[in-house]
Amino acid sequence: MRTTVFDTPILRTLMRWTAIVVMKAAGWKAVGTLPAVNKFVGIAAPHTSNWDFVWTICISLKLRVKVFWMGKHTLFKGPAGPIMRWLGGIPIDRTKAGNTVEQSIAAFNENEKLILIIPPEGTRSKTRYWKTGFYHIAHGAGVPIAMGFLDFSLKMGGFGPALIPTGDIDADMELIKGFYRNVSGKFPDQYGEAQIFSGSDAIDADTRAYVDKSNVFFAPTGDMESDLRFLAAYYKEITNPEGCQPVLNA
Repeated sequence: MRTTVFDTPILRTLMRWTAIVVMKAAGWKAVGTLPAVNKFVGIAAPHTSNWDFVWTICISLKLRVKVFWMGKHTLFKGPAGPIMRWLGGIPIDRTKAGNTVEQSIAAFNENEKLILIIPPEGTRSKTRYWKTGFYHIAHGAGVPIAMGFLDFSLKMGGFGPALIPTGDIDADMELIKGFYRNVSGKFPDQYGEAQIFSGSDAIDADTRAYVDKSNVFFAPTGDMESDLRFLAAYYKEITNPEGCQPVLNA
């Protein structure tokens, strides 16, 4: 893959320290656990503001993680184009039917290391349905889906558990979206799935042990209610203000 800010000598160090200073000044923390694998699709949700991009880049720089991200093609017009590409951007024209999924799968197959960040909502405006391209890319490439998040109410961003797609897209999507029900974007009213899971989300010893692992993959049990309860407890644990978990690099 091409050279970006994440592997540009000297500048990457300067940008990383700038990101660290900005995050500290704004009170933001990076939490959770990165999948200990070289390739995965990362979800970027909720997506309700242009600030999502800023904090995603800052967190990626802080963690020294080279990421590529998909954005609407209009962001890449004019002088901003080269800058956006240098920041890891890949333009997507949603007005045209294309083979984005196939090209992305090919990119995963052709590269030993690749982290691709995709906002499943596809827009900052409120939308009822998530686009499923990210799922088909991950399933087709045989890579995990990492649940990346930005919670503006807590000023925390990072990664929840990673799910290996089973092929049952309806069940997998319900679990993935279930994790985000407790996440608050900058403008929560623009996020169609921002409701709190109503079940008990008590944190038990098994959840803590699971969160403490450096290579965290979520394996569905088949009991949807139990799995959603677990994901709610997982999110509560990693964002616990009194003992939030730092992000562990792969």
